[in-house]
Amino acid sequence: MPQYASSVQYQDNYLYGTDKQYKDRCLNLANDLMSSYPTIDAIRENQNRINSYRNIGHLEAPRNIRLLEEEKALPIRKIRAAKCILSGKLFTEHAAAGEATRLGLGTKYLLNIKKNLSLEQISERMSCQKGQQVTEYEIVEKAGCRPDDLLSLSLGTRHMVQFSFDIYNLAKEFNADPKEVLTRQKMLIVLNEKSADTIIREMTENRFFGFMRENVMFMIQKAYHGIRFRNGQAAFDKTSSKRLHNHGHIMIQQTLHGQVFHLNKTGKRVFIEPYAYGDYLEAMEDKITYNIEDLEFLTNAIDYEALGFALERAEKGVRMLMEIVKNDPENPQKGGMAAYDTILKKNVMIEGLQLMGIKNEEMIFLNKNFNHYPRPYDSWSVVKIFGLNMPVSVKNGYLYFQPVQGDMNFLVNTEFYRRKNIKPIRAWKSIANTPLAIRYMRKQDQQDGFRDYAESVLGKQLN
Repeated sequence: MPQYASSVQYQDNYLYGTDKQYKDRCLNLANDLMSSYPTIDAIRENQNRINSYRNIGHLEAPRNIRLLEEEKALPIRKIRAAKCILSGKLFTEHAAAGEATRLGLGTKYLLNIKKNLSLEQISERMSCQKGQQVTEYEIVEKAGCRPDDLLSLSLGTRHMVQFSFDIYNLAKEFNADPKEVLTRQKMLIVLNEKSADTIIREMTENRFFGFMRENVMFMIQKAYHGIRFRNGQAAFDKTSSKRLHNHGHIMIQQTLHGQVFHLNKTGKRVFIEPYAYGDYLEAMEDKITYNIEDLEFLTNAIDYEALGFALERAEKGVRMLMEIVKNDPENPQKGGMAAYDTILKKNVMIEGLQLMGIKNEEMIFLNKNFNHYPRPYDSWSVVKIFGLNMPVSVKNGYLYFQPVQGDMNFLVNTEFYRRKNIKPIRAWKSIANTPLAIRYMRKQDQQDGFRDYAESVLGKQLN
């Protein structure tokens, strides 16, 4: 059995097959909690304790983090990474299900700063968040331009065009046919129920950004009603708000029946059974998970050094690689915290909700949320067998589960790596990061050939 370090809610060989079985599992876990915490209020009051990492008192600074930049290896890694991409052996997962709750603007994929946020609105929202006046002049100074100086592209469109643009340029660099290389790429786009139809329609109108329709797979991350206790038993309350079960549920959902699909020529959804999806993964050399709000992606969608490094480590049995970055001291963020567990005698990544209420500013080393899964079938099949830890959250008097992707590091052989110069994480998480987001988008717009490529792929002129 894998070495798993959750404090509660772990079951050996659970083998979900359907969404109903996942929901039944949630109810069983909730009923188990009732034996110690008989009410929702009791769970809420003890939430940090329930979720706490088992070895919380035995953590130290992470040790022996691998350094990515080994100068002699760089040219070899670039070539190896390029071959992986050019041959269609890299599987990418693009998380576009997240709602910009802290921005108050809906699904992150659809956010278009030029259309959705004026300079005046940014100033008002930043001033409200900070508790003091943030002037329009200060915003422009930090951003490097005004919002209306940007190309009119949503965050999701920027993400997908950049990925296509970088692969196109890679193919040209290696004298390959860019169109053929783009059609070889296989990917999964993770959406939410609220905006799935809108995004799928936009992707169809945008001609899948040069990628092949059949190889662009989708999955709509399900949201669930909250759980209450009725007559001593847990039950989903259909009068409660529906919420996503965090990003770990994305990994679980990919192992279930009737979840992953692609579109046929008429736009009909064709579902892919888990065994067939597993076959896709088994043919891949690496899988990368991308977050839609990662700002560095907007000018550098492909990290050849990290991909080449992941392919190297795959030969040593490594099945997950996590990059370590420093938290942003000006706007510290929550996330996975890297540490060394003196009981397990290994580096571990622990999600913030498992750290007994530790504050964001106390998290020094974070996971960049840019994980590599060499030989991705192995990690997928482990989740299918063992599942993930299931932390809890109480919202408005209801219980919701919150599995996290990072807990995969307890299930497969995992290594952490870092850069020589560790940079703070750069992501559009809140209104405070908006000037930075504008700066990165402007840099993206000004890349040589980007606008022309975007217009050719999208089939329309940009303003």
